[in-house]
Amino acid sequence: MNHAVGADPSVRRLEAALAERTAANRAFFEAEAERLARLCHRMAERFARGGRLVAFGRSPAARSDVRHVAVEFVHPVIVGKRALPAIGLAGEGGPLGHQVDLLARPDDIAIAFGAGDDGGEAAAAIGIARERGCLTMAFARAGAEWDFVPAVQDKSVRQELVETLYHVLWELVHVFFEHLDTRPHDVGASSFLYPFLGEQEHDLDAVVDDVRRSVLLKATEVGELRAQTLTDNRDELLGAAAGLRADFDGGGQVLALGNGGSATDAMDAVADFRMPPDPAWAARPAIDLTEDPAILTAIANDIGTEAIFARQVIAYGSAGDCLLALSTSGNSGNVIAALAEARRRELRTIALVGYDGGRVAAERLADHVIVTRSEHIPRIQEAQASAYHVLRELLELA
Repeated sequence: MNHAVGADPSVRRLEAALAERTAANRAFFEAEAERLARLCHRMAERFARGGRLVAFGRSPAARSDVRHVAVEFVHPVIVGKRALPAIGLAGEGGPLGHQVDLLARPDDIAIAFGAGDDGGEAAAAIGIARERGCLTMAFARAGAEWDFVPAVQDKSVRQELVETLYHVLWELVHVFFEHLDTRPHDVGASSFLYPFLGEQEHDLDAVVDDVRRSVLLKATEVGELRAQTLTDNRDELLGAAAGLRADFDGGGQVLALGNGGSATDAMDAVADFRMPPDPAWAARPAIDLTEDPAILTAIANDIGTEAIFARQVIAYGSAGDCLLALSTSGNSGNVIAALAEARRRELRTIALVGYDGGRVAAERLADHVIVTRSEHIPRIQEAQASAYHVLRELLELA
């Protein structure tokens, strides 16, 4: 790192943002590791009985987490992990309480996002789910059985901790299934519906302790990866922020895209541009290219999935705009096609990529490439969230 420019306010802010996240990550997961391990066990019990995860949230930022947690459980990115049923309910479906009342079942797991920012709507839905018999959790004081409330004021940092938390839950709930698969047990006729009744207490305590230590290891891993992302890519982030500010000052807009969990990160980035987490920041024009299922399915059906973003760049993009692309691999065909189309139309291009950067980094397919050097998709996405949150903040300083 070149410390000669260390007096620059943007550099100081980036370094402070990393320090804040490092401290918050360590404190939060050290305090909550055992509770998270025991919650994984409770969730595994519910899934084993046929329960589903029902996630809900009202605000645009909460909606991105709702969609993210649902896709992680339904479409596991780690080979060999079983798909688990999850449903995402957001504001477009009507009042959250009404949706939960219609869809929640007694063995389900209800998880509320944005409960502190929606005037009590998610808390009311938690109350309905709890009366129904659901296992309930939230990330603000909302009357849930399990609440996890990070002791930080910065909304972006809080959301990053929550994203790591639900990724950890998804990863480690499988440990209890695997424990059952390798250990004989016999609880008679109830075994089909209640397989966890066969666990001996000392067996369970040992597994919980293993999971607790895994939580701490994963928190350490994402802390180190976040530091790599924000430190190694410092100049890329500063350049992207300055360029993005110039685009906005010139009347431009952001187009954001990604696939799967990266699509939900694009949702989150657009939410932060349109509705800034800091009231002192200006709202910025941004379009989420993952948002409209009619457009996505029409293009995919009539042309092919590789064109789902490039066609929208043709429709919405102009010189002076910026394309923000998120990809854990750096090799997704539809992301590469969109970046190519954006360059043809003279848009600025910013890419957040994982692994070694894939084709996007190797062929320098974007003007600014931020590489998160990991092969573990949940950790990549968590570090990328820090990168685009910091980018959002830096552009207000540029």
